[in-house]
Amino acid sequence: MEKQERSSFSSRVGFVLAASGSAVGLGNLWRFPYLAARYGGGIFLLVYLILVVTFGFSLMITEFAIGRKTRLSCIGAYGALDKRFNFLGWIAAFVPLIITPYYCVIGGWVMKYLWTFISGGALEAADNGGFFSRFISFDAGSLPATILNFSGPTPWFVLFVLITGLVVIFGVQKGIENASRLMMPVLAVLIVVIALYSLTIPGALAGLKYYLMPDFSQFSASTVLGACGQMFYSMSLAMGITITYGSYMPKENLLEHSVTQIEIFDTLFAFFAGLMIIPSVIAFNGGDPSQVNSGPSLMFISLPMVFDSMKFGTVIGAVFFLLVLFAALTSSIALMETLASVIMDKFKLKRIPATLIIIAICLAVGMLSCLGYGPWESVTIIGMQFLDFFDFISNSVLMPIVAVLTCVLIGHVVGTKVVADEVKSGAGSFHREKLHRVMVRWIAPILLVAILVSELASKLFGMFSI
Repeated sequence: MEKQERSSFSSRVGFVLAASGSAVGLGNLWRFPYLAARYGGGIFLLVYLILVVTFGFSLMITEFAIGRKTRLSCIGAYGALDKRFNFLGWIAAFVPLIITPYYCVIGGWVMKYLWTFISGGALEAADNGGFFSRFISFDAGSLPATILNFSGPTPWFVLFVLITGLVVIFGVQKGIENASRLMMPVLAVLIVVIALYSLTIPGALAGLKYYLMPDFSQFSASTVLGACGQMFYSMSLAMGITITYGSYMPKENLLEHSVTQIEIFDTLFAFFAGLMIIPSVIAFNGGDPSQVNSGPSLMFISLPMVFDSMKFGTVIGAVFFLLVLFAALTSSIALMETLASVIMDKFKLKRIPATLIIIAICLAVGMLSCLGYGPWESVTIIGMQFLDFFDFISNSVLMPIVAVLTCVLIGHVVGTKVVADEVKSGAGSFHREKLHRVMVRWIAPILLVAILVSELASKLFGMFSI
């Protein structure tokens, strides 16, 4: 009964746009440019592209195939293939439960900056981090006053959660698919326009050369691990998203063709994000690529200063943060939909009550991250603020574990033929079947374990070196 009533995308285009939207997010916009600058520009880009068409493709098509075959969310899909792996569905479902609340907090930050640029506060935001620090650490003296004041992050966070929840409530076709059809083309146009404009900045061509020309002397194992980790996060793997969206995919859709289109769209977005940010920031910092900082410092501190130095910088900044807002929304919608699907599958609830439960959880848990730099700054977990801790547990620990165990399940327990048969169902083809078999059985698990060990070692080294 559940399989018959399950929602589905109305077309392959709708599926591709929605799935691409889930992949295109904040990680593309601040993590990819930072890593590209850190690991040698062109050589990082080359390694990343190779990994996308091999490693990334293999894991993505595996998860989509699992979802489409079982017609279940991640909570039930793994167990449907092998009951012994039912636990893996719970771990996979826990990942978006951790990510969604703090992701919405950052989405709220983006909304604040968009409003700041639209309302004429661009100069105020370009003060080398002072504006950002005051915003996220805002404390009105009492908790109710802090939560309700738009000078702080909480109202923006709540607004972002409600917008995301509203789209999910409307369902797969009327909500997610329609939103993706609107936002993804706008995203594509905006990022190309800003990228091309950034190249007109004096000194940007030197940054462009650094970004595009591979310097093989800078190649190292760290380059591979950095590119592999970024590709892994960028393509929304091991979060339950691709399994959930796969479960909504009609059987007649050509799976391999669709996945190829998704990886092309996601890769192009990451490429243009680098093209948009690296040349302009390098030019602003006198040719120094090390100044392309990671995380919030890039988006909320460095880039507003770059925009301030540009002609028409206020307009470009407003357009940029509109772009970032759409990218954040497409990913947050996918994350919340994954959780709503889990609730609907597990507890047999309708979409609206399931989504309202997830909204309530996001608001409650996200409040920890939202106030973690302000009134609750003194409360830390193993030396980390709430947002940093949630990010570390989800991205650096749980996601690699889910991906490794998925490879074990498909590569060594049920066999890669399960995926191959699903891909080829409905007159579909699987041109990269041999590549998929080798990657899932042997190469991907090794790379994933290397990512996990590297991330844990880096964190532990940082903790003990303090």
